[in-house]
Amino acid sequence: MNRIKGGLTQANAPIYEALERFKTMRVVPFDVPGHKRGRGNPELTAFLGEKCVGIDVNSMKPLDNLCHPVSVIRQAEELAAEAFGSAEAFLMVGGTTSAVQSMVLSATKKGQKIILPRNVHRSVINALVLNGAVPVYINPESDSKLGISLGMKISQVEKAILENPDAAAVLVNNPTYYGICSNLPEIVRLAHSKGMLVLADEAHGTHFYFGKDMPVSAMAAGADMSAVSMHKSGGSLTQSSFLLLGSRVSAGYARQVINLTQTTSASYLLMSSLDISRRNLALRGEEIFAQVMSLARYARNEINAIGDYYAYSRELVNGDSIFDFDETKLSVHTLDIGLAGIEVYDILRDEYDIQIEFGDLGNILAYISIGDRQRDVERLVGALSEIRRRYKKSSAGLMNQEYIDPQVVRTPQEAFYSEKESLPIEKTLGRVCSEFVMCYPPGIPVLAPGERITDRILDYIRYAKEKGCSMTGPEDLEIKYLNVLRENEE
Repeated sequence: MNRIKGGLTQANAPIYEALERFKTMRVVPFDVPGHKRGRGNPELTAFLGEKCVGIDVNSMKPLDNLCHPVSVIRQAEELAAEAFGSAEAFLMVGGTTSAVQSMVLSATKKGQKIILPRNVHRSVINALVLNGAVPVYINPESDSKLGISLGMKISQVEKAILENPDAAAVLVNNPTYYGICSNLPEIVRLAHSKGMLVLADEAHGTHFYFGKDMPVSAMAAGADMSAVSMHKSGGSLTQSSFLLLGSRVSAGYARQVINLTQTTSASYLLMSSLDISRRNLALRGEEIFAQVMSLARYARNEINAIGDYYAYSRELVNGDSIFDFDETKLSVHTLDIGLAGIEVYDILRDEYDIQIEFGDLGNILAYISIGDRQRDVERLVGALSEIRRRYKKSSAGLMNQEYIDPQVVRTPQEAFYSEKESLPIEKTLGRVCSEFVMCYPPGIPVLAPGERITDRILDYIRYAKEKGCSMTGPEDLEIKYLNVLRENEE
């Protein structure tokens, strides 16, 4: 059923089409941006091209306004909602971080509880710092061999809901960075039975909506809100995403929340890329993601044939903490060749000119998506084979545990805004952290505001720094010092 006014179909891209019309109008710009279609900044124009800077324009009546869309942007939103099977869709130009934060801020208020796994992206906890909602963490189990966090077990979710009947929402990763999926339909059923909303962080799940034989998408599972990172597996420009809503959430209120933090000067480069990419997936997504799946399976088989590497997949599925697995995620365990994942990551980039998504203490992730080619995958496989031949050694002494259960003392907002002091990191044992510490990517905090600093956490930070992980979050960029609550605040 076509819900779009004006008879538009998924073959249309209203924002793109409006920009094409605009280019023929020869409008003289006495508005912003100041480069005036690139004429004022020839170096930028030479670098990005005239076509690019020529559509870097300001909001105006023919092009609509993202904060209050009534024409082409509204049509693009309606087409996106139809394509994703949601009641509403919002174009997000602040990345999926902005979409996740808007989702959490829409569903919770100060003092309200939200049930969530602790292995969430920092954007979730950032939202709690902003609005003062209270996290009820479900600490996921870890795979003892791989050292990765698993999904939420249904028994854990049920227990958290029963013990916190006043919680406003449950948040689920669908999937995790590594490809692990929880039993989202059952979590939705449990949460809705108690009047709670279900929010899904689908930063890595765009393809679930368009591919065949994929894990269930959040909207298909009946979730109420989903943050979809279109620029990751969907092919749009970096920093462009969608926020999807089900019918139980007020679209007007959600837009008000979005407008609290999203720019009033939305980039038409980003918005048109969302529009064009949605059209591409709506028309050709099944075919595209069948090819992505085929490439990922081929790579996985070839890597496992090398020896010592373990490119894992659906064999991990246990029907609960690993309810399903996203086969497009090429996650590879590296410790059996005697190298941490981050070491393999660095060697691939520095010696083979191959940039993969990330490496942690025991794994790497090569992101296979719509732009990959068979020959690129073969180059990756060949490089991994050479790395094993050249660098294989004993794995004795390597750490593999990626997730450490936190000791939560204060809420993220209380801790972040409390009186604090900066201490040398070796003197912070037992204190309560007031800032974030994480390896990025994947951006899952090792420490979040309000959590107690333990021996295991300090050992992890030291080890991760030694191995070359990119540690981010603290005020001190070298992470020699950490901000902790003053003793009278703990």
